[in-house]
Amino acid sequence: MVERRRRSGRKISARARQVIVVRAAVASDAPTLAALRWAFRAGRAAAREDHSAFVARCADWMRRELQAKRWRCWVATRDQGNPAHPQSEIIGQVWLQILPKVPNPVGERDRHAYLSNLYVVPEARGGVGSRLLDAALGWADQHGVDCAILWPTPKSTTLYKRHGFVRPGDVMERKSGRSL
Repeated sequence: MVERRRRSGRKISARARQVIVVRAAVASDAPTLAALRWAFRAGRAAAREDHSAFVARCADWMRRELQAKRWRCWVATRDQGNPAHPQSEIIGQVWLQILPKVPNPVGERDRHAYLSNLYVVPEARGGVGSRLLDAALGWADQHGVDCAILWPTPKSTTLYKRHGFVRPGDVMERKSGRSL
């Protein structure tokens, strides 16, 4: 294996040499996206559903939603770095759903965007989440979205602040109190 170095003489890490591509998800990505969803959510709280059953159920939902275009999703892929056998793996995702607003006469756009499930595998973090968020927000800006909303995790708040999100204090939330 050839070791690569910068002009400064410092080594270039294997992570830095990898090519990251952000693209729109397609229905055939659903099983991988569902597995990433499991990793994201089951890593935060105890799962109440078997892994295989959840991934199958979630993949079916994701496939349907992507095909119907009710949700949009962007994925980050990492090139495996073997030119003889080019492959890429999905290492992150972000989902967006358009929420139509009741029309109003004051010049606001008639759509909100709800962002959900921004997740990057731990070993690939360090800019990939920002690239996914840029793709989703760029799409929203081009498609008449007035405001993007989300519920951040405590660790993700600084990422969202860097991308212009604020806590305005005028949003209220009511949880149903029911669990599965």
